[in-house]
Amino acid sequence: MARKFLAFDIETAKDVPGDEFDWKPHRPLGISCAATLASDSEQPRLWCGGVAQSSPSLKMSRDECAELVRYLRDSVAAGCTIVTWNGLAFDFDILAEESGMNAECKKLALEQVDMMFHVVCVKGFPVGLDNAARGSGVKGKPAGMSGIKAPQLWQRGEHQAVLDYVGQDVRTTLELALLCEERKSLRWITQKGTRSECPLGSGWLVVEQAMRLPKPDTSWMTKPMLRSHFSAWLASESASR
Repeated sequence: MARKFLAFDIETAKDVPGDEFDWKPHRPLGISCAATLASDSEQPRLWCGGVAQSSPSLKMSRDECAELVRYLRDSVAAGCTIVTWNGLAFDFDILAEESGMNAECKKLALEQVDMMFHVVCVKGFPVGLDNAARGSGVKGKPAGMSGIKAPQLWQRGEHQAVLDYVGQDVRTTLELALLCEERKSLRWITQKGTRSECPLGSGWLVVEQAMRLPKPDTSWMTKPMLRSHFSAWLASESASR
């Protein structure tokens, strides 16, 4: 029987300068909105602040973020496996800080399937969601849109564009998770335009399982990316860093 996945993704509220999304020096970033989508649902559930107001707030409050954490926790307790793309290093780290529920977010981060982290543990390097979607024949991000642009649009009041974007991200994440689990492999388009593949003999592994995989040979890389780059925040004692 196929696992019941729950795709999860957030968009941040603060506009981070520069082309590279080097966000850690600029934290706290806040969460403008988020989306979740279960494999037995047709439409994503969208989360944002100020739902009782005439328009969304600039960012979700601590209580609103905590409500999202409780929903994720309850979904896991009901049998769902959360699935993300880079959720270990990004989404759950940010959510822990914004909700104040550090212990809960650490537990969820370890119990989830982070597809990108799984690839890192097998191959030693990350793959972009859009490249994986194109390589696997799955619809990716809207043309001209990215997570870097989302905070700017949200601040300008273009809320629906950002909600549509985060909603599409969870659709892509969920479809990719289900397809690759069935195929027992993830396929993507490399930066050189060639095709590559990561075998998934046992299906997707949750983060805690992926961490126990043998480390790949990264001797050919100039700057190999360590697993600790993604998981270092799990060692912190507080959600406020």
